[in-house]
Amino acid sequence: MAIRLILTAENPLLRHKSKKVTRFGDALRLLVDDMYATLVEAEGLGLAAPQIGVLQRVFVIIMPAEYDDEGRLVTPEERYTLVNPEFIRMRGEAEMIEGCLSVPGFRGKVKRSTEVTIKAQDIHGKPIRYRADGLFAHALQHEYDHLDGVLYLDRLERPENVWSIQNEPDEDSEPLTI
Repeated sequence: MAIRLILTAENPLLRHKSKKVTRFGDALRLLVDDMYATLVEAEGLGLAAPQIGVLQRVFVIIMPAEYDDEGRLVTPEERYTLVNPEFIRMRGEAEMIEGCLSVPGFRGKVKRSTEVTIKAQDIHGKPIRYRADGLFAHALQHEYDHLDGVLYLDRLERPENVWSIQNEPDEDSEPLTI
């Protein structure tokens, strides 16, 4: 496993549409291992292959563990690898504060679907499907956008919906770095 360089917004590779994965083997497994290592090192929630300069339709998400008020584990950390994802259902809409490892130092308010169903393949090429809401649904959409060359900045409704993390608008908000 290697930690890869995360490309930032000014890199033109981030604006290209990624190609469908057709070979499921050691090279893909190595890519995914590197993506997880890079994501953990960067302390993010998700990472798409284009963010490390690989124009393939692959992304990974690590949903953090959840704890109750007494500190007891409610839901363990879960890792998701999606290859060649496609949304098959999207419902509702909500605004959430998000960030991006490719747009360091900034956050923005972005509207996304509140409930999604997505189909994809795992690293072996086996079909998988997830129904998601809340943070997981939001993260799936954010990472999927990267596969089409879209950054969250492109989805801002107003310029004032993005700010430097030095100037967080609300102390109670929990920024999301996807």
